[in-house]
Amino acid sequence: MIVKIVPFVSLLWYLLTTAGLALANEENIKRGLSARLPGMAVESVTRSPFAGLYEVVLDGEIVYTDEKMEYFFSGNVFDIRAMPPRNLTEGNAQRATVGVLAKAGRDFAIKRVRGNGKRVLYTFEDPNCGYCKALHQEFERLDNVTIYTFPTPMLSQNSADKAVAAWCAEDRAGAWDKLMAGGELPAGATACPHPLASVAALAKRFEVRSTPVIFLGDGRRINGFVSADNLEKAFDAEK
Repeated sequence: MIVKIVPFVSLLWYLLTTAGLALANEENIKRGLSARLPGMAVESVTRSPFAGLYEVVLDGEIVYTDEKMEYFFSGNVFDIRAMPPRNLTEGNAQRATVGVLAKAGRDFAIKRVRGNGKRVLYTFEDPNCGYCKALHQEFERLDNVTIYTFPTPMLSQNSADKAVAAWCAEDRAGAWDKLMAGGELPAGATACPHPLASVAALAKRFEVRSTPVIFLGDGRRINGFVSADNLEKAFDAEK
């Protein structure tokens, strides 16, 4: 028994040690890059499947660097062991997108839940945008979905006023629904602290230049109006 236990203990020690070293290397690289690139946000560092290569989320973009942080390169990394080859960079970028949107959605979005809410959408909408209002009607045909809407006024000051009024209403979701259905400001709306500046920064990060823009729960992006039927197909294609 001793002969069998010792190799197991040695293996366990090796796995724990290498895991600790990997974590230490990732943390060291994050600190080193932050020092070398003070004007950029090093959001995460992850060891890639390739020896000596690390994936870095830098100002929202995925790049790769070596252990010595001497070189960067951008582009897609494919796993050709799978057939067809699997784009590792694209999948990781989508997961990073979802992580950012999920965190922002808790603080900066108007949340509506239909049915069990298991399926998730993140939307950027202007309250005066005609296509956004048409999209809102399509949302009414969806069930079992949670919709996080980032109020994104781009068209006019009136859009910003309406977005603030909806955010400051006692029932934000209800106020937004009324705006998108008929364009009416909530009765008795008053100003309050609001996240429009934070939403604008988020929109800039994801290059949202017009509305509506939709992100699915797996990070895929849809620009512009889309029907409920096509949204259902997109949900069915989620990984």
